[in-house]
Amino acid sequence: MPVWLLPALKAVLPHVGTILSAAAPVFTKKSAEAPINQTSMLQQQVTELQAAAAKNDTYIKDLAMQMRTTIEALEQGADLAERRYQCLLTLCLVTGMVGVVSMGLVLILLLR
Repeated sequence: MPVWLLPALKAVLPHVGTILSAAAPVFTKKSAEAPINQTSMLQQQVTELQAAAAKNDTYIKDLAMQMRTTIEALEQGADLAERRYQCLLTLCLVTGMVGVVSMGLVLILLLR
């Protein structure tokens, strides 16, 4: 599993319910009992649609800010991992060089 997937899921999962509830707005429906003025019903539905769009806009901005935070955290983690990798690589190279030098010294002492 990729390392970046777990923090991304932790950031997004708490908001899935909010996103789904905002994505499925309930509009005014015609009732079979009372005849309603078509114009007023359409106006009410347009108003509800505008309110739902405004909520969706707010939720999308909130999600974008959280995704930005998550991506920044992932980039910081990647930078830290890169620095650790470079440090370990340097340490391995130094250890290898010390090993080669010590083996050379042992061979010189044995052949004397």
